[in-house]
Amino acid sequence: MRRALELALRGTGRVSPNPRVGCVILKDGRIIGEGWHAAYGAPHAEIVALSSATEDVRGATMVVTLEPCVHQGKTPPCVPQILASGIARVVIGMLDPNPLVAGKGVEQLRQAGVQVRVGVLHAECFWLNRYFAKHIVTGMPYVVGKVAQSLDGCIALPNGESRWITGEESRRRVHALRAEIDAVLVGKNTVFRDNPHLTVRAVPGRQPWRVVLDTQLQLPMMSFVFTDEYRERTILCCSAAALRTRKAETLRESGLQLLEVPTDETGRLHVPTLLRLLAERFQIASVLVEGGAQVLSSFLQQNLLDELHLFIAPLVIGAGRHPFEQRAIETLEQAWRLHLWAVLRSGEDLHVIALKEAPSVSRAVRESMPSEVE
Repeated sequence: MRRALELALRGTGRVSPNPRVGCVILKDGRIIGEGWHAAYGAPHAEIVALSSATEDVRGATMVVTLEPCVHQGKTPPCVPQILASGIARVVIGMLDPNPLVAGKGVEQLRQAGVQVRVGVLHAECFWLNRYFAKHIVTGMPYVVGKVAQSLDGCIALPNGESRWITGEESRRRVHALRAEIDAVLVGKNTVFRDNPHLTVRAVPGRQPWRVVLDTQLQLPMMSFVFTDEYRERTILCCSAAALRTRKAETLRESGLQLLEVPTDETGRLHVPTLLRLLAERFQIASVLVEGGAQVLSSFLQQNLLDELHLFIAPLVIGAGRHPFEQRAIETLEQAWRLHLWAVLRSGEDLHVIALKEAPSVSRAVRESMPSEVE
């Protein structure tokens, strides 16, 4: 199963909104076939593994990170092809939370006489596909927040200067996150102040969507996200009134995607609706919120962050800007409490990963899944 997880990672950034899946076929203690889901719409890991087998798979064991599917999607269902191959035993990391599958694959395999075991390295398999699980169950993207700060919690000097608080290794890890996640999201103030590219450069990988919140379309038209070679991967989110302006027409003609989002009682874009629109119209299953402080605070106040990556540099700034300065609480009971997942070294920095839910299956996914997990 650990080998299957390694193989599944090869689909990172290429298969979304599908899950990352790896598969290994064993016979007499030997690996005779391997496969992974390589791209959205490409054959599934099980079919690739069957096709790569170096000898007859009849009587063999298939080890796969996710329950084989039983429904027709962009490719045919996997279970009938597994049964036709003569595989005798299937070991599954986690059941598929997709309501079209959700235990039906296991049921069909067992009814046909195949031995099935479920739940091997379940936590690792779920972590691999936490984005997919939330998206397929709730219709909403999985939301990751990223903060780069000093030891005393500052993300910038009072004048906004922030390049660079954290070191090169931390910046490389942020690029790796961008390559893994479907979309990077920032507010207009971040674009005004830093004019970022929001692209993947420090690591190999595909370019994510770039989502910019600009309610009244006030950003300069020469901003990098509007003019560089990836401008067709930019989604500019604005109000209905802004969409009726000449500037909106010009931006659309330049290749940008403009997305109308309703506003809330404060006149700002309604973030839950924005997330749902990104999932429905662009098949975005995961979002990386990179700032600024106002946007991060908005996501936090509305309980929309599923995961937080905090990069902490060993320096003290003193008076400066803080990542969640817009969030005011009166008692500690109102504080946003997280579950610590990992504390890692990142060059000279610390990389802290914390989760909204305990590090297991989230409540929404858990309630939708069959109870069978060994």
